[in-house]
Amino acid sequence: MSSGRPDERSAAVAKRTFRLYDLRVEIVSVKPGLESVCNHHVGDYFEVSGENLSIPAGKTFSMYALAAVLPLLPAKQRFSDEHDWINVEEHVLCPDPHCEAMMRITRTRVREFALEDVSAAPKARREEGPG
Repeated sequence: MSSGRPDERSAAVAKRTFRLYDLRVEIVSVKPGLESVCNHHVGDYFEVSGENLSIPAGKTFSMYALAAVLPLLPAKQRFSDEHDWINVEEHVLCPDPHCEAMMRITRTRVREFALEDVSAAPKARREEGPG
């Protein structure tokens, strides 16, 4: 018997919202002796919320390590089947094969976004849908 209330998915569509995971990407290991050479330090991290990256004040994060992990972040933010590999794998290596720095991507919380707040597309166009 129906309660008359729209289910969660219908409500999200009506409000035009969606949910994404916030992420934390942290250096969890570095080949001994190469911390200063490669500028990877265990514990260094950045966070992702929506489309925004945040690095703690006064800290840095290697652009090469960032380049290695960046393509995975949008997929890691989204909800998918529990058996999808993106939900199981959490480690990414720095692209320098001699450095062996390992990063871990951790989902930290779920955040809700409104389409109108994150898209510059005209409202009328969004309401029409694709095509």
